[in-house]
Amino acid sequence: MSNESITYLVQPGGSLRGSVRVAGDKSISHRAMMLGALAEGITEVTGFLEGADSLATLAAFRAMGVNIEGPNDGRVRIHGVGLRGLKQAHGDLDLGNSGTSMRLMSGLLAGQAFDSRLIGDNSLSRRPMQRVTDPLAKMGARIDASGSGTAPLRVHGGQKLRAIDYAMPMASAQVKSCLLLAGLYAEGRTCVTEPAVTRDHTERMLQAFGYPIERQGGTVCVTGGAQLTATRIDVPADISSAAFFMVGASIAEDAEVVLTHVGVNPTRTGVIDILKLMGADIRLENERVAGGEPVADIRVCAAPLHGIDIPLALVPLAIDEFPAIFVAAACAKGRTVLRGADELRVKESDRIQVMADGLKALGIVAEPTRDGMIIEGGKLGRGLIDSHGDHRIAMAFTMAALRASGPIEILDCANVATSFPDFVTLAEGAGLKMRASEG
Repeated sequence: MSNESITYLVQPGGSLRGSVRVAGDKSISHRAMMLGALAEGITEVTGFLEGADSLATLAAFRAMGVNIEGPNDGRVRIHGVGLRGLKQAHGDLDLGNSGTSMRLMSGLLAGQAFDSRLIGDNSLSRRPMQRVTDPLAKMGARIDASGSGTAPLRVHGGQKLRAIDYAMPMASAQVKSCLLLAGLYAEGRTCVTEPAVTRDHTERMLQAFGYPIERQGGTVCVTGGAQLTATRIDVPADISSAAFFMVGASIAEDAEVVLTHVGVNPTRTGVIDILKLMGADIRLENERVAGGEPVADIRVCAAPLHGIDIPLALVPLAIDEFPAIFVAAACAKGRTVLRGADELRVKESDRIQVMADGLKALGIVAEPTRDGMIIEGGKLGRGLIDSHGDHRIAMAFTMAALRASGPIEILDCANVATSFPDFVTLAEGAGLKMRASEG
């Protein structure tokens, strides 16, 4: 199918049963590609997510002279060029819809000897970039953005970067990772302190590539000038993608699903904790470590859910999963309240407003607030949903049909390919009654 315009039509009923291996973790796939390219030697990656976002990162490094074999069934061989081995691309680096690629690569490219220009699609070109360009400027980087602080970004090479101590004003793994990557090129010790715990894939992967890092409490530090050594990375299944099936299996009648080989990094398991607080029946089985990341099989059975006040400490640990959690809240008995999630307003869409509009279209009382939402659980009806090109909105409302009284039609679903290219096939195989059509 072309990515012009894809619509999902999901019939009510259906259930979820069986074993499902969801797409590889997007965050880890990005970082494996970036560090593998900058390492000495050949890095072998298995489980690489062949979605549009991580393929945009791969294409950018190919454009900068890195020899990459694959991807072939999730396998990639990256012939690393070392920290100083990248070459100037002929033309712009187009990062599509991927905010992770643009923010992390801003830091990485700030330390190169050559200029780069980073562009993205309409959605990415509206997302705020000053959160990385401002602290990078403190390190001596020169990056030109649009008048509103968004892409396209021109990164000027040949700047001497200096280490900084940076206390982040907001909890953001992308900002933290951007500054750590810039720190690899800076003179001295770069330290980043976060106000709340965020995903730590960058720190874990730097260690996997043999780069010394220091962690103390909420602060992580790197000293510039060391080297990355090629390694093997086994990318686990993405908990953000698994979250849709967790919610689906929780709300569908007589459902039982086992999600296999899912990454359960403690900085990413907020969705499990929140759903359990709502009464979900979720069990971790076969817990193990793969490529430095904790992994488990997740068994989810149907269970009656109830509304909760979502604890503030769990919000940064589930920031990408809230579209799915909002659907769980709509099917729960009573009221669910989310606060402290203003970051949701600057994702691929304004996820607070778009989810509230969609839930209202299905007959649910959903009141958006500045930094969250208040949802009264109720009966889901039929309806037409505009996903605004946001992959997570589209997948969340697909699962809502499991409890709807009539069909749900979801517009503008092409970007599901950015994070979960096999979503429709896996959802149908597990028991959802859906079809995707162009136009």
